[in-house]
Amino acid sequence: MIGWVGIHEPAQTNEDTTPVLKAAANGVPPSGKKTAIVTGASSGIGLATVLRLLKGGYEVHAGARRVDAMRELGAQGAHLHHLDLTQPESIEAFVGEVLAASGRIDVLVNNAGYGAYGAVEEVPLSDARAQMEVNLFGLAHLIQLALPTMRAQGSGRIINVSSIGGRVWSPLGAWYQASKFALEGFSDCLRNELRPFGIDVVVVQPGGIKTEWAPIMVDNMMKTSGTGPYREIAERAAEVHSKLGPHAAEPKVISDAIWTAVTVKRPRSRYVAPFSGKVFLWLRSALSDRAFDWVLGSLLFNMPKKIQAESAKVKAA
Repeated sequence: MIGWVGIHEPAQTNEDTTPVLKAAANGVPPSGKKTAIVTGASSGIGLATVLRLLKGGYEVHAGARRVDAMRELGAQGAHLHHLDLTQPESIEAFVGEVLAASGRIDVLVNNAGYGAYGAVEEVPLSDARAQMEVNLFGLAHLIQLALPTMRAQGSGRIINVSSIGGRVWSPLGAWYQASKFALEGFSDCLRNELRPFGIDVVVVQPGGIKTEWAPIMVDNMMKTSGTGPYREIAERAAEVHSKLGPHAAEPKVISDAIWTAVTVKRPRSRYVAPFSGKVFLWLRSALSDRAFDWVLGSLLFNMPKKIQAESAKVKAA
């Protein structure tokens, strides 16, 4: 049976919301289970996280743009919701549905996101703004709406799924990585703001994971920068992703890390997985910026020398 909750607009009235706050504050949701929200739940890390939380006894509200893609989760007992992080009214309706059904929010896993890859010169600013809207501002709006309930409870845990791309960089990843660098700083500030209220904030940083994210990212990158002056860089980047893809870890590696972040009494501020991601972050910390640039250019992307030569000609012209 699919756990479906109908979409509705939050009531724009001055009605007393005390019953909802009382339900949140007494520590017992209507189902008798703790309540978790997971965004980007239609595939990959989000789907695996919903299944892990359901297995752990949580009442789970799964949000995504593609509701039909979450039927499996509905059959497992999750509540399914349409959620578009670029639309404020969708976010507001989503939180209203969760509170109407469960009366509280114990865990919020912000997993939804995508990568708008391409050369800075060639990515339209409208695409860059959409990247920030989903990966940062939509996430922030959802947190803003969840926090009054969490504060009333005196407890809660927010898990922001970032990326190792929030600590390192790569050619053609400027807008995606800018969104993740921003999320890292946002999460640090938020963690300190919410500590007095018994609410914790944890960042999970995935490395290479087998999901729909990479193929979609590569396709968009090639559409944006697959021709013109950045073509060879884009082709090499696509080739690297193609070769590394089969060696990427399964989403379960991240859903397990999220489960730890949700359930451990005193979570770390950050969890990195898989091990290859830890190695990459260690390499970044051990090298200067220029040395890390050299590693990216020479080892990861193996940029053709003629590109560098052509760049030198442009500078000399």
